[in-house]
Amino acid sequence: MDNALEYQAVKPTTALAAVVERFWMLKTGSGAAKPIRLLPDGWIDVVFSYSKTDSFHVMLMGLGSVADQATLAAETVMFAVSLRLPAAEYLLQTRVADILNGVRPLPASFWNITAADLTDFGQFCAKLNNTLRALLQPILDPRKRRLFELLYASAGILPVHELATQSGWSSRQTNRYFQDYFGLSLKTYCAILRFRAAFPQLKAGRLFPDQNFADQAHFIREVRKFSGVRPKELARNQDDRFIQFSAWPEE
Repeated sequence: MDNALEYQAVKPTTALAAVVERFWMLKTGSGAAKPIRLLPDGWIDVVFSYSKTDSFHVMLMGLGSVADQATLAAETVMFAVSLRLPAAEYLLQTRVADILNGVRPLPASFWNITAADLTDFGQFCAKLNNTLRALLQPILDPRKRRLFELLYASAGILPVHELATQSGWSSRQTNRYFQDYFGLSLKTYCAILRFRAAFPQLKAGRLFPDQNFADQAHFIREVRKFSGVRPKELARNQDDRFIQFSAWPEE
């Protein structure tokens, strides 16, 4: 039976780089349903999908802060957009705090994507590059713009007080914004970014921390916290169980 996964990802145009991390597509084979574990990766996703047993539908996936078990049906087709956090306010115009570790159904006509658009990944990306550029509002608040620039450039290694100071906010203000809009603290989000930044080194078989972690114990603790397994098991990724990890390119 064919139980292979097909994955592809591309970056957005420069005009969308502040809010879109990547476009991606995932297809499962015709074999049995595939159990997977979704890992926190610091993004929110708009996913368009259908399968042999399920009709076309659209969902908004909130931030993940814990690993989540799921099952992919055979012959599933998923085309999606991974969004950076500013997209919630400046592209989707909605808070996502209520769907931390959850999903929200979206209209089947969302962004004018149809099932027919899920046959050609290149055309899907081109269509959304144009659609999202027209919908995007400018990030006028310089504090938010600076905060997210620092977060993504540093992969979460800067402490909260330094992020707040450099962006012109207080630590209390930044944490209130994160809790209200995204459902978790800025400190937790920084930890998720550090965890995601470790994917390439783990995939390359290096089971020790780099500069993003205080020591080996801290590294193991954070990997277990967000993946549910020790670094060695995550790096082995038996049967491509960890989807985001499988899709992350090696260094």
